[in-house]
Amino acid sequence: MLAIKLIVILFVILTAGFSVIRHSIPSKDFEDNYEPYVEFKKKCLRFQPIAYAILGIIVAIILLCSSIFFTNEQEIGFTSMFGTNTMIEGPGMHFKVPFLSKKHIYDATTQGMPIGYTEDLDKDSEKNSEETVPEDSLMITSDFNFVNIDFYIEYRITDPIEYRYGSNDPKALFYNIAQSSIRNTVGLYDVDSVMTTGKTQIEMAVFDDMVNELSKHHTGLSVVNVTIQDAEPPTSAVSSAFMEVSNAKSNAETAVNEANSYKNTQLPAAEAQAEQIKQAANASKTERINEAKEEVARFEALFNEYRNNPETVKQRLYYETLQGILPNMDIIIGEDAKVVYIKDKDTAK
Repeated sequence: MLAIKLIVILFVILTAGFSVIRHSIPSKDFEDNYEPYVEFKKKCLRFQPIAYAILGIIVAIILLCSSIFFTNEQEIGFTSMFGTNTMIEGPGMHFKVPFLSKKHIYDATTQGMPIGYTEDLDKDSEKNSEETVPEDSLMITSDFNFVNIDFYIEYRITDPIEYRYGSNDPKALFYNIAQSSIRNTVGLYDVDSVMTTGKTQIEMAVFDDMVNELSKHHTGLSVVNVTIQDAEPPTSAVSSAFMEVSNAKSNAETAVNEANSYKNTQLPAAEAQAEQIKQAANASKTERINEAKEEVARFEALFNEYRNNPETVKQRLYYETLQGILPNMDIIIGEDAKVVYIKDKDTAK
């Protein structure tokens, strides 16, 4: 708007100036200098088109500069004209109607919001110094204990139109939603969970609750991550007791992990040994079954032969038996061909 005002003022000044020069009439006192004045007037009027051309070039440059703008990957925004909003798609060069269209550009990177403490940059050490805010960090748990808990909420702008027009102060509304979600969630857990093992569950519950609440309000902001920075009891004595509980739970988890590691080491070896025994048993079973089948087949063949020639089979079995026994026997035959002594060599050994 300032550029428009300057252009209009400059145009009015030029028009008025050339109009005065064109319609000016010298007085009688300057009759002797009339010719030089006329010549000067003509020169000034010749400069009028050039002046308007220069003014037109300036206007064109201003219009061009006001109609082109650039955005990068870390920015998000929209343009508005006569109540119509148009999102800016992607980074790069964009166009808008000069003076009528208005651009709104915001930072689209992830930003952080501490709750329960404040972050101040120490200029001397160039480090962030934290200061607790008791009215924000002190909360009550489900078992009616008090605890100081600090959160760090990461968020970013995802809808610049809602961020611009949805509320008067979207960041303040986001802060109130975060506080409400944190207190409602912490109030569902006992102090032991808040201090030790329940932090991850609390972070997830706060995140889900914030997402649900933000969907009901038009802030244009989205929560990215919720982190518990610190959780401690309000007194040092209680803090020491909780530290001992935390150490005991940590030791218990270490013991369980070691036991699981030993189990994971020994169980595969035992399973392999059991599989080996099972395979050996199956092999022995198969071998014995085959041997039994061979014996059955041999017996059936012998039985069939016995039914056809019983005396011959008996005689052959008798001889085969003697052939197996006699080589291992010491036999002494006395007078009249009578056996007087029999000794089994294997038994003697």
